[in-house]
Amino acid sequence: MRAYPILSLTLALCLALAPLTIRAEEDEEELIINEYMDELLVEDVYGEGVWDFPVALSDLDPELIRIANRSYLLPSDYVPEDLTKVPRDPDEGGIRWAVTPSDGKLKGQYLREACAEALCAMNAVMREIDGFRDMYLKSAYRSYQKQKTMYHNRLAKNHGKDDGWVSMEGASDHQTGLGCDVVPKNWKDKSMNEKMMKEPECQWMAEHCHEYGFIIRYPADKKEHTGINTEPWHLRYVGIPVATYIMENGLCLEEFHDQLQEAIDRFLLAGGDPALVEPLIQRTAEE
Repeated sequence: MRAYPILSLTLALCLALAPLTIRAEEDEEELIINEYMDELLVEDVYGEGVWDFPVALSDLDPELIRIANRSYLLPSDYVPEDLTKVPRDPDEGGIRWAVTPSDGKLKGQYLREACAEALCAMNAVMREIDGFRDMYLKSAYRSYQKQKTMYHNRLAKNHGKDDGWVSMEGASDHQTGLGCDVVPKNWKDKSMNEKMMKEPECQWMAEHCHEYGFIIRYPADKKEHTGINTEPWHLRYVGIPVATYIMENGLCLEEFHDQLQEAIDRFLLAGGDPALVEPLIQRTAEE
């Protein structure tokens, strides 16, 4: 007689747990279906190829990662569309200017809008750090013609020798509107050189600039790739995802472009959609 209540209880528990088991199986099946659909979605977007580069395609802005050097010369008529005058009052969110340059119709320090905003944001943070209150923007956008004048003046002073301190016209990072020279107060009126690397402000920028989308454009020991001497003051805006990858991996922009091109080649070889990566491909004059 005592077995009947136990049997009834067991039967009741089985009936109660049955819906839970069914729901668990349904949830697992739905998860598998969702994962499969996600894979189908990736294939729909990328074709047959798989994008295996550490920086997502959606985080690669062709304009922000545009490179300028002797191999990839910018046209003489290249002028960024969204140049904006950098605010110079640090108490109102700007950054002091070391000089007020004149470049054609432009008078003052100009950068592309996203770059100017990021620079001012970084400067605002630096002003809160003891001893970092006075940073100066020494040079920003420079036109092709302005760079040509500077380069040939440098050659004239250096007996025709290119010593790696001034880029030739078309090869200057400044022409992109995304490169800027930022210096501590005690360097604003001095000729810049690699000794600035010892300044705590420059060391801070080297460690933290990627948090605002910048890289050190011409790092130490990268001249074989950049063709330019070490410039701890020269920041280049590429956006936070790209800057983080470059800085954390100890790359220069040229090395990043080489890696990116290899990833694009793999993507296309696997059948990826060319339209997705074509804007990222920058060709040399010879190509």
